[in-house]
Amino acid sequence: VQLVESGGGEVQAGGSLKLSCAVSGYTRLWCMGWFRQAPGEEREGVATVDSDGMARYEDSVKGRFTISRDSAENPLYLQMNSLKPEDSGIYYCAHRPWPGYCSPDQDREFSYWGQGIQVTVSS
Repeated sequence: VQLVESGGGEVQAGGSLKLSCAVSGYTRLWCMGWFRQAPGEEREGVATVDSDGMARYEDSVKGRFTISRDSAENPLYLQMNSLKPEDSGIYYCAHRPWPGYCSPDQDREFSYWGQGIQVTVSS
């Protein structure tokens, strides 16, 4: 299974970015998620979406970020609006290959990870 993120970059505070995650080598995708890590900080969950489309978000991004998925080549997206400098970091796409309750605080259950992509929000 390979996951490849795209769409990162640098944006000013208040701006928007949309991340995409391409997945190959797997026929059924269960729980998908976005995680991020700032320099000197631990990795944290941002948002997850299960196979039924149920989305869950970390509190600081609720109302600003939207996770979505489809069945096409790039099955996972993260629309990020009203970005803040504290949103900066490396963003990772991840897959947990079994069904069930799915949330951003379950990062240890995710087996497959992308290489990460940098998001920088300048003030």
